[in-house]
Amino acid sequence: MDKQNIYIETYGCQMNLADTEIVQGVLNSTGYKFTNDISQADVVLVNTCAIREHAEERIYGRLGEFRHQKKENPNLIVGVLGCMAERLRKQLIEEEKVVDLIVGPDEYRRVPELIENAFVGEKGIAVRLSKTETYDDIIPYREEGISAWISVMRGCDKFCTFCVVPFTRGRERSRSLESIVEEVRLLSERGFKEINLLGQNVNSYQDDSFDFADLLYAVSKVDKQMRVRFTTSHPQDFSDKLVRTIAENENICNYIHLPVQSGSNRILQLMNRTYTVKHFLKLVEKARIEIPSVSFSTDIITGFPTETDDDHQMTMDLMKEVQFDGAFMFKYSARENTKAWNLGDDVAEEIKSIRLREIIEQQQKISYEINQTLIGKTFEILIEDLSKKSEDFYMGRTDTNKIVIVPKGDLRIGDYCLVKIERANSATLFTSDGIKIEK
Repeated sequence: MDKQNIYIETYGCQMNLADTEIVQGVLNSTGYKFTNDISQADVVLVNTCAIREHAEERIYGRLGEFRHQKKENPNLIVGVLGCMAERLRKQLIEEEKVVDLIVGPDEYRRVPELIENAFVGEKGIAVRLSKTETYDDIIPYREEGISAWISVMRGCDKFCTFCVVPFTRGRERSRSLESIVEEVRLLSERGFKEINLLGQNVNSYQDDSFDFADLLYAVSKVDKQMRVRFTTSHPQDFSDKLVRTIAENENICNYIHLPVQSGSNRILQLMNRTYTVKHFLKLVEKARIEIPSVSFSTDIITGFPTETDDDHQMTMDLMKEVQFDGAFMFKYSARENTKAWNLGDDVAEEIKSIRLREIIEQQQKISYEINQTLIGKTFEILIEDLSKKSEDFYMGRTDTNKIVIVPKGDLRIGDYCLVKIERANSATLFTSDGIKIEK
């Protein structure tokens, strides 16, 4: 059989984007081709997220659309990959008749085999979790670009009571430092200008005696003109050594995503977050002393079971004290198999919505005020893409992760340039000119 055209859609976090590249790497090595046009596809794969209920609802809606396409093309193969595949495998096969194969995050090597079986009418499920799989030897499939996501570890051992990741992605295991450094070297040779090291908790990275700070240092030395970013960090494991490593290496970006989730110690304990507000504030203070220009973003969950008005106010107070540059803010979404499921979802949806709106409004105000202080200052940015609103402008970012809109002029995607900020809103900085920097 001739190799088929594969169409892949990806939902969820950067880890899923990186996993899609791994799946494409596996398929590419066995001769499959890819298409961005679903009407030309023989196989449709959906890489899914199960972190929140809304994400799963979107996938079910999409599967309904695929059902119509399958009526027009009965030979079309539909597969569900990723976290949702592992969590809801029974429902997907038995209730969603459109699905032909289901593959969990640790079984991507089997995708070609399962596709071949599906073409002869055999439905396939492969969702076994592994204690060792890191895809260390798989070369991710990447088009040419500026930024690349590199998964350095998989799984999580923290077992936060609201999170399904340990159940859908398994326990922590790390890639070898040597293989990651080699991947960065190859990306540098291809002209990539920025890499993002990924893990559910990158601070837990461990390769024999090497910890995440060692990995970050080694990666930063591959190409000193290449920016290095990472996500996500857990406050419990964010070490002084890691802060020093960021401070001492110019191409490691001065931006830290540090999820706090709540400003209430009682709620943090119920979440099994294993740190206190005091500990979190000390981390932020240390980082700002060592890295004066550092910017922080965070994750906040509102409406966790038993959360009171006082707990909510503590979160609001923490936000004011820390002055996060940005935040990802969500209403609590109960997930089966997690410990929080047993607490009951007792905060009314209306209350959750009110609290979330207050958190968002406050963060937008904080972000706006911080960005106003940057007007008149000069920054180096990396031009990453066209502006979403106009093809006459580019979008770039500072090393502190601030988005800057700059006129095209003589600039090109992939250029570093100096910009002087002229105006700003809560999300974006603007300039009327960019001066290219030769590196």
